[in-house]
Amino acid sequence: MAPYESDDSMTGDEADDMRAGRRKAARYVVPVAVVGVAAATIGLVPAFAGSGDPDLPEVSAQQLIEKIAASDVQRLSGTVKISTDLGLPSLGGLESSLGGGMGGRDGSGSSADPSSKLLELASGTHTLRVAADGEDKQKLSLLDKAAEYSVIRNGDEVWAYDSASNEAHHMRDGSSGSADKGTKDRPEDVPATPKALADEALKAVDSTTSVTVDGTAQVAGRDAYKLLIKPKQSGSTVGAISIAVDAKTGLPLKFTLTPASGGAAVVDAGFTEVDFAKPAASTFDFSPPKGTKVTEGDELKSEGPARKDGNAHKGDKARPGRGEDLGKEFQGLDVIGEGWGSIAQFDTGGEGIPSGGSGGGGDAGRFLDSLGDHVSGKFGSGTVFSTRLVNALITDDGKVYAGAVTKDALVKAANAAK
Repeated sequence: MAPYESDDSMTGDEADDMRAGRRKAARYVVPVAVVGVAAATIGLVPAFAGSGDPDLPEVSAQQLIEKIAASDVQRLSGTVKISTDLGLPSLGGLESSLGGGMGGRDGSGSSADPSSKLLELASGTHTLRVAADGEDKQKLSLLDKAAEYSVIRNGDEVWAYDSASNEAHHMRDGSSGSADKGTKDRPEDVPATPKALADEALKAVDSTTSVTVDGTAQVAGRDAYKLLIKPKQSGSTVGAISIAVDAKTGLPLKFTLTPASGGAAVVDAGFTEVDFAKPAASTFDFSPPKGTKVTEGDELKSEGPARKDGNAHKGDKARPGRGEDLGKEFQGLDVIGEGWGSIAQFDTGGEGIPSGGSGGGGDAGRFLDSLGDHVSGKFGSGTVFSTRLVNALITDDGKVYAGAVTKDALVKAANAAK
């Protein structure tokens, strides 16, 4: 067997035995289902240290995934650098032509509303400071030159503050302190830390995935193992995902996603500094400075059906959303294919997209035209909108095909659907 190649020889009984010992994962756990599926697909070749890398005890990919799942780091502070390159053009010109940027979730337009502010992480390079002392005391700060934007959770109080505009957004978390605390769905945060990104990646581990150990490294002064995740299928835009896992705590310290097309990473997020000591209690204190404009937001509510076990629904991977959620807006959500080649297909009930060339789309239509590639086939004609990771085909009759797959895969799926 070649180094780090997948080994599918594990028996069902062996997999069942390994799954039985993993029922007590902590609340920061990768879904247990991931470990069970991975047992039959991951490589069993242990890590080795290359020249200049830390010399750590041998570990298999399965053991490393179990180490992540068992990790229960509740106290830490540190600095994270995150770079995102989806290949998207700047939206500044479009926003100006349409009369400004997007407002907040509550319609107030507050620059401190996290639902819009944290979307800035979707492009460019950013520095974050993070701190946590359990699930009820957390702080994330986005540093931007002389300004700082922070989201602070302290018990059932959640504050977001934008120092540049001197605006604050205040919410209450009605699930804090309740009997089923930790089991209610929380609003989905923008994944910004290596841990959050790693959890999302590991949800996609199935029989279409190769998971191996790719040596060791040092991240933020910590010894780490490197877990390598790669699609076995062709047609995916994902080339590989590398996760550096702290050798002592099992916490993911660095996450890198490289596209199948090559070039720079689409997402590269890693700690540059990390400390597992308890942060000072004052870290999570916040009172709006004098003169701050404060907007009161709605109580944090779950979006979608609650899951008592806190785990993702089977088959959620590679979908833009659950069918019951999108069903309110789109007709007939379906998933074509499996694993990394999955394509979400639904009907907008409309007539495709506005076109600047037709005169009916205006600035928005011309902007969309500049982004898309016009295609045709048995399905008729449509436009493919591409990033370096996710592509979407919108047909002229309002059908949408989207996924982390190539343009050719979308066209093939649309043709097959006819």
